[in-house]
Amino acid sequence: TSPVAFVGLKNRNLKVLYPERTFATADHNTPTINQHLPIKDRLSAIQVKTLEKNCNEHDIDFWGLGHKKNGIVHVIGPENGITQPGLTIVCGDSLTSTHGAFGAIAFGIGTSEVEMVFACQSIMQQKPMKMRINVNGKLNDHVTPKDVAIFIISKLSSSGATGYFVEYSGDVFEEMSMEGRMTVCNLSIEMGARGGMIAPDKKTFEYIKGREYAPKDEEWNKAINYWSSLKTDKGAIFDEEYNFKGEEIEPMITYGTNPGMGISITNGIPKADTIEGGEITYQKSLKYMGYSEGEKMIGKPVDFVFLGSCTNGRIEDFRAFAEIIKGRKKDPKVTAWLVPGSHKVLDSIKKEGILDKKFASLVNKKTCLEIAKKIDLEKYILTFNPKNKKIKVEDKVVADCCEALIGCLLYTSDAADDSLR
Repeated sequence: TSPVAFVGLKNRNLKVLYPERTFATADHNTPTINQHLPIKDRLSAIQVKTLEKNCNEHDIDFWGLGHKKNGIVHVIGPENGITQPGLTIVCGDSLTSTHGAFGAIAFGIGTSEVEMVFACQSIMQQKPMKMRINVNGKLNDHVTPKDVAIFIISKLSSSGATGYFVEYSGDVFEEMSMEGRMTVCNLSIEMGARGGMIAPDKKTFEYIKGREYAPKDEEWNKAINYWSSLKTDKGAIFDEEYNFKGEEIEPMITYGTNPGMGISITNGIPKADTIEGGEITYQKSLKYMGYSEGEKMIGKPVDFVFLGSCTNGRIEDFRAFAEIIKGRKKDPKVTAWLVPGSHKVLDSIKKEGILDKKFASLVNKKTCLEIAKKIDLEKYILTFNPKNKKIKVEDKVVADCCEALIGCLLYTSDAADDSLR
């Protein structure tokens, strides 16, 4: 999104107004290994080089390949303390809603809007409607934030929050770690929302404290006072409000061609006559996936497993993954990619020793855009990326979206049905 925006500035003879409030990283079009070598893909090489050139011309911090702060933009923002409560954060990527986990207003923008922000640090937006989603109670064992998000999307559909900004409220979100909250807010986009957010609290403040770009000394105390005030007023009226019980959520998995097609891992694929939105479209989706109504997902063969992305590429995800694969062997028929969201996450994996040698060799930096290029046709990939959509239009690569706890069981040889349940 940025090259055309920079060209627009040049044509208007403008500079970036506040380069110190602007950060750039190379993530989507970056190679998985040998990052010290020239990028082989010509288009990707041009894009990354152009970004570096434009950042140098406008005095913008650029965290390119090999930089210690390099990583997925929605991972490195929080881990470096850039993401803070009360800020308005925009980026040329739809999943910018991730940063709403800190009580920030965060959303993705297009190329012309990127140019507008570069030029004047302002943006014109239509005011979104307000939605609140309350989840109270206690989650069942092995139910994770990703499951909560897929559950909500399965209830609202992949377009159920279109035009809304969503606030997540209730016991379940208060109990979540910051990494978990980021996962939930990240997935707001997958139900059509403009963004998602969670009110900041002590967990938020503890996560931010001490990070490089966090306020220091007296400024920290001032920040805490302000951040503590960022709560929804009592009696606030929302355009739409939903209430769910934590106890009704089970480990989830998707089975179709959009994130709204999600079910509990123990349930069968729904019948067409129980689904809103058109039976013909539903049948086409199942045909594409190679599934049938009433089938169980447990026992389905898996060819590839991908753990990573801006949704599930944080250290917490790898800790959960490593805990369950401990003592198991990877099925030789399954190809697994473990993708840390940043160099800092990779460093933590190594420092904590959470993956033994036989699994450490799987750790890679494969990007979302590269997955389809690397997978043979007619194969099934189990992904923790939010996009379980058709990866290719003509050539079929099938993706099911789930949480790491399910994925690592499905890809190990001794994962019996009982283990999944």
